[in-house]
Amino acid sequence: MAGGKADSRDDDLARDRALLIETVREAGELARAMFCTSLRTWTKGVSSPVSEADIAVNDLIENKLRAATPDYGWLSEESADDPSRLGKQRVWIVDPIDGTRGYIAGRDDWCVSVALVERASPLLAAVFAPATDEFFLAARGQGTTCNGAPVQATPGDTVVVSRIAGPKPLVDKLDRSDAAPHPRIASLALRLCRVADGRIDAAFAGGDSCDWDIAAADLIVQEANGRLTSIGGEPILYNRAEVTHDVLLAAGRLRHARILAYFQGGPLP
Repeated sequence: MAGGKADSRDDDLARDRALLIETVREAGELARAMFCTSLRTWTKGVSSPVSEADIAVNDLIENKLRAATPDYGWLSEESADDPSRLGKQRVWIVDPIDGTRGYIAGRDDWCVSVALVERASPLLAAVFAPATDEFFLAARGQGTTCNGAPVQATPGDTVVVSRIAGPKPLVDKLDRSDAAPHPRIASLALRLCRVADGRIDAAFAGGDSCDWDIAAADLIVQEANGRLTSIGGEPILYNRAEVTHDVLLAAGRLRHARILAYFQGGPLP
């Protein structure tokens, strides 16, 4: 009986993985088709931009995933929150276009980000950056790939500010010189994926990220031998009533530990 349950779970994961890949690729192609066209845009909340592409991509993802997995919960930046998700064992967490401001401006640092979360922890994840044709994929315990090739966060614990991305006040705490340059990547999910594939060494998220910004990239970083935690070192839990998170840090494991130690009162790296 136990073996039968394990086989059933494996079958479900294989199905969900294939569904995730197909859906995120299709969503990315729709976003790419609408990219650099004349789009209707508006602002929600205080300053969060939205375009009709965000809504179209969200509708595509929701229709495909929810039709195939009706028992799963749903949480998306562009959908009204349904509190029933809190009682679900598995939940899709979606940002149809992460980096909308860059998308509207015609930049290439935006992506489609989707995670399947189980009991507050990511189980499957895909982040697709159509403008640069990069497809990041991770499954718990199975590593991270970009376009099918395994990727890893950079090893070691050296801290070089020119290889760290994030809000300037946070990066500047690692180097007080006014001239220290650092990478700028508008999409938070893509910024974290750049840690996973080693193009940057570390990344910060300001204290206003939400589940949909980070859930997929979290697993992608973890499975690339990195860590994403709060600046206090606490792991991130998903699908809670409160979906906003405090300041976060992503890096390879040794570098992550060293930067955390500094923020907790240790010597300057």
